Amino acid sequence: QVQLVEAGGGLVQAGGSLRLSCAASGIIIRDATMAWYRQAPGKQRELVARIRSGGSTNYADSVKGRFTISRDNAENTVYLQMNSLKPEDTAVYYCNALDELTDYWGQGTQVTVSS
Repeated sequence: QVQLVEAGGGLVQAGGSLRLSCAASGIIIRDATMAWYRQAPGKQRELVARIRSGGSTNYADSVKGRFTISRDNAENTVYLQMNSLKPEDTAVYYCNALDELTDYWGQGTQVTVSS
């Protein structure tokens, strides 16, 4: 059974940083496409960053240059380093794994950026 457990969310002032982690079990992250999504109140869930099995990455335009997705294959964990945070980054952040056409989701972690 696949489980994705996020951690690292919290309250931070604008301009600050947070690092989210997603510990995976039941799936080998280096063989999957891993991603971070977010959903703000009243808005649709949106892709923030993705890392493919080959290591290529892509980012939403709104976070380019500020966020970095990475993975630690030995720990089977994916990270999202978020710098220069803005109030508009406030959302619930979800870890996602796509493995052989099956989507898996974590429970989400709240990130709140105060102005």
